[in-house]
Amino acid sequence: MKLRIKGASLRLRLTQKEVRALAEGGQLEERVPFAAQAELIYRLRRDAQAAQLQASFERNVIEIRIPQALASGWCASEQVTLAHTQRVPQGELQITLEKDFACLVPRAGEDESDSFPHPAGGTGKSC
Repeated sequence: MKLRIKGASLRLRLTQKEVRALAEGGQLEERVPFAAQAELIYRLRRDAQAAQLQASFERNVIEIRIPQALASGWCASEQVTLAHTQRVPQGELQITLEKDFACLVPRAGEDESDSFPHPAGGTGKSC
């Protein structure tokens, strides 16, 4: 699961295996170590109580919750993107969830073996 943060936007990209894991287990999590006791955790979790995509940040954890029904439909379909704009005290936070396509032009050191095939053909999208 890839996390992109740019300004007031969060974007998660999931491989085929990660989409299956979300469908079956309901949660994905990645950890970014910084120091002996410091790490950033980012998590995607199905939530039966959520009404829409929602993000929170507490104790070094970015958590994005996705409504149960929305997750089930997205995981089982060819729909690529889910997006929601969440109101926050400073304005708005854009939350985007995407299926990750392989690149048309391979990049050194990038394993895209589990990426989704790109609809334009070839191995994936231009990066």
